[in-house]
Amino acid sequence: MSGGDSKLPLEVEQGIVKFDASTLKHAEVQEKNVLPSSNEICQEKTIQNIEAFDKNKLKRTETEVKNPLPGPQAISQEKTIQNIESFDKNKLKRTETEVKSHLPDSQVITQEKTFKNIESFDKTALKPTETEVKNPLPDKNTIEQEKKLTTTSS
Repeated sequence: MSGGDSKLPLEVEQGIVKFDASTLKHAEVQEKNVLPSSNEICQEKTIQNIEAFDKNKLKRTETEVKNPLPGPQAISQEKTIQNIESFDKNKLKRTETEVKSHLPDSQVITQEKTFKNIESFDKTALKPTETEVKNPLPDKNTIEQEKKLTTTSS
């Protein structure tokens, strides 16, 4: 290897020439041979058994086709779908929809107004009043006199 006829850069070529192989460490090479798993072995055996299978040992069977045609309900459903696809929208009549909103009656409205008036009522606007007892209770002396009268008359 001379500097003129090599395609490597001069520094790389000098590094190769000056390389000391005794500086390398010894390494053990391990060969990894992957063995097939038990599932793979079982699949291969099954495939081999299938290939070697004798068809003549099979018994003759008759197949019975049950209800190969669609039922009347399925047929009518398909016809309906076909009729929908060919439906002419221009044959429809114009209609106006009437939207009815359910409003509360007048009794419910007045009841709600009453509740609102009660909540916003100003108690300070009330005038002070005095309660007058129109049916006075008898005092103790009067009660005793009535007792004496009832006991003497009985």
